[in-house]
Parts: sequence; C-alpha cells; structure tokens
Amino acid sequence: MQGLHDPNPFWLARPLGRRQWLQLLALSGASLSAGGGYALPASPLQFPRDHGAHPEFQTEWWYLTGVLQTDSNGVFGFQITFFRSRVAAAAGLQSNFAAQQLIFAHAGISDVANAKLWHAERIARAGFGVAQAETADTAVHIRNWRLQRQSSAATPAGFGYTGWIDSEDFSLQIQLQATQGLLLQGQQGLSRKGPDAAQASYYYSVPQLQATGRLRLGGRNHTLLPTSRAWLDHEWSQALMHPQAVGWDWIGINGHDGSALTAFRLRRADGTALWDGGSMRDAAGGLTVFDAGQTQFEPLRRWQSPNTRATYPTAWRVRTPAGTFEVQALFDAQELDSRRSTGTVYWEGLSRTLDAQGKPWGMGYLEMTGYASPLRL
Repeated sequence: MQGLHDPNPFWLARPLGRRQWLQLLALSGASLSAGGGYALPASPLQFPRDHGAHPEFQTEWWYLTGVLQTDSNGVFGFQITFFRSRVAAAAGLQSNFAAQQLIFAHAGISDVANAKLWHAERIARAGFGVAQAETADTAVHIRNWRLQRQSSAATPAGFGYTGWIDSEDFSLQIQLQATQGLLLQGQQGLSRKGPDAAQASYYYSVPQLQATGRLRLGGRNHTLLPTSRAWLDHEWSQALMHPQAVGWDWIGINGHDGSALTAFRLRRADGTALWDGGSMRDAAGGLTVFDAGQTQFEPLRRWQSPNTRATYPTAWRVRTPAGTFEVQALFDAQELDSRRSTGTVYWEGLSRTLDAQGKPWGMGYLEMTGYASPLRL
C-alpha cells in the first residue's frame, strides 16, 4: 500500500484491497458512532449552499436511484452514489498531499429481464483534479464519473441534475428534471437516527425526478424514455449510528400518483428496531413526518446470497402512519460487494410497492445494510 503522503497525485484512483481500505477507515475517524458525537443544531438549511459538500462533517453522500424505462421496452434499476469522508487524522497536516478528504462512488445497474446486477466502484483522495466535492452546489466527481446540479427554467421545479458513469461493463449518461420541490426529511431537514441526540443527520430528498439519457449495457445501447423516474437523497452527519445499531433498512418509493414515501429503521444485532422514521408527501404536496415508533418493518420473504452467505429479507410489509405497504424486490440477487472501496457489503435494489389492497402503488429502491457484517459509520 502506498502511504497517505505519497507524492503521486493519482494515488487511490484505483480499487483498494479490503485491508488497505480498513486502514484508511481507521484513520478517517469514521467510528464516531461509537461515541464522541454531538447534537446537531436544528438550523434551517440554506440553498443552494447546502446542495454542496460539507467538508467539516465526518460523512456525506449524494444517493441517486431509480427505474429506467427504455426504447427497447426494457426495465432497469440504477444507482449512482457519491460519498465523502473526512480523514480526521490528516486534519492538522499542512502538506497538499495529505488525504484530508476521501471521495468514493458506487454505481449499479439492475437488469430486470436477466435478473443480473452490474456494479462498479471508485475511490480517490480529493484534490489534484482527480476527485472533488464542491461546497457551493452539488458538483462531485471522481475522474470522469460525475454528478452535478444546475438551475433550469425549463424544469417544473427550476433545477435538475446531470450524471455520468462509465465503466467496463456499462455506462449511463442521465439528465434529471425536478418535477417537485425539495423534501426536507425529519424536522425541517434534521433527521434523528437514534435515541441519543448526537445520532442525527441533515437530510433532504428530491423525489419524482424525470430521467432521460442513454444507457450502454452488455454492448447494447438503450435510450431512456421520459417515463423513467429517479430519487435523490443528500445526507451529511457527524455520528449517524448508535453503538447498538448494526445496520438499517430503508425505502425511497416514487408513487405512481406523484407521491413520495420514505421509511427506515436502524436495527440491533437481534433484528429488533432501535430507531425508525420516515415521511410521506402526497400527490397534493401534503407532508406527514413519521415519529419514532410509528413505522414497522415485517419481513415476508428471505434470500441468501451465494457469494457472502448473508440472508436478506427481499419482501417486506411496512406499516406507517400514511398506510401499510408491501415492498417486493424485482429480483433477489441485488447484493453489492463494495469491499474494494467502502469495505462493506449491502443490498440495494429496484423494488415494486403495493398498497394495503395489493394494488400497484409505486416503484423505487430498497436498501439493507449490516446483514453480512455490522456496519460502522
């Protein structure tokens, strides 16, 4: 492994081994969840500034997921996630080569027809033009992988995003138009994630993004139809997880009628809920925020990964103050092994949602962490 102060500015632009990543993770101080965090103030979010990076915070991500409808009548799920992590051990170092911020990214394409997940990942230290997360607005990149927000008078909400991912197996060039305004999660953007006030994040979503663009997969090109829909989460925190939490279950679902459902729970090692929450914004714009204790996840079907032997519930009954829903993975094998970048294994996949009467309600993503091994942020 090359050192943190190696003068090669392209260090970390290639995949890391698990041992190398764990060494970096230890240096980054990313175990703040074990204690030493502090309560975040309930201050109003300021835009466009808070679309950008917050390098003074330990952990941050821009999480983009959705369902792609194509001109070939294909249906694909996609994920583009950029993460930023502050390396606490390098905070006092003056060298330009000190890795004070790490940028890493995951990208995935769920091929529904063939029940196959395609996955790619990257990691680099910020700087030298290789990787950066800008502070003024959403603009994050690792080499030619990019996600950027821009104002646009042509979009219903006045802004949109462009994303670009290019890997050996697939590429995705996507344009996103915001059809609705920002959804501030929790209490006006301050989202509790545990019984202690220190376990919280600043968190907003942009649901019901209209997606167009191009997808290349397996040597075939697909044009995205404007019926494609996406969801963006932006979240940043100092100490997200309680010491008893091993992972979480989360859904972000775009309703067919224009509504948006978020639900999550943080989970103890015995599978019981440590904390839960979420929200529902209905088609008319009315917002219901779920208090702790109001959301329950009941597993209905389980699948064991042949690669990691981890067992995941790939169908859930989710009870919320806004109704009861059944969430079903479109196919089970959507586990992402990202041990070459973040050192984690998790399940992230395209899912359909039914209402309490069993009728189609929406499409979106289900995420499950901490099933292969406890997650630490």
